[in-house]
Amino acid sequence: MKKIFSIAIDGPAGAGKSTVARAAAGALGAMYLDTGAMYRTVGLYFLRENLLEDREEIARRADGLNVSVQFEGGVQRMLLGGEDVTEAIRTPEASMAASAVGAVPEVRAYLVRLQQETARGISIVMDGRDIGTKVLPDATLKIYLTATAEVRALRRYAELREKGERPPFHEVLDDIVERDYNDMHRAASPLTRAADARLLDTSNLTLKESVDEVVRLAREVIGG
Repeated sequence: MKKIFSIAIDGPAGAGKSTVARAAAGALGAMYLDTGAMYRTVGLYFLRENLLEDREEIARRADGLNVSVQFEGGVQRMLLGGEDVTEAIRTPEASMAASAVGAVPEVRAYLVRLQQETARGISIVMDGRDIGTKVLPDATLKIYLTATAEVRALRRYAELREKGERPPFHEVLDDIVERDYNDMHRAASPLTRAADARLLDTSNLTLKESVDEVVRLAREVIGG
């Protein structure tokens, strides 16, 4: 595929958007940008500053944040003030912090600008909560990737166990349900399915089947 294209993948927490988007980008020869990692990085900053409850201060500092992305061997690394926080942002606390700061319009405006700048002139796959509705409204292909809350919680639970963590399943499920509510009811760019987005429910699909379907949809639209 030589044509420049953009693919927007939106959906709720734990749907596997990042994993599917990354694999699909590789199969399509496109760049992959994990926008969720950008929000987690901002969330981590305000979590460390103990300011998650101070929306006014978050809004005031948003435009001066020092968040950047580097790619090493095809792997996205997140930098916060020059510090590599790629691993530090993959915690439940950073996840909730991301949802909190994502509700602040000034934070979203700051990150949307970075995302749009990154997408210019290249083939790219992005995933998040408002890619098709806000960041890339003219994307070549929009997909709303989802699964039931129970299935998403089971997947997350398995990931945590692989890392040696043993949280009660009900806590993982409660976290997923809370994230869904927060993301869908926030005032700034709530999670919604774009009117022209293709729905892809992966509840009964394997990872490979999910990736294959995204690639199939992309080739159907882009050609090749």
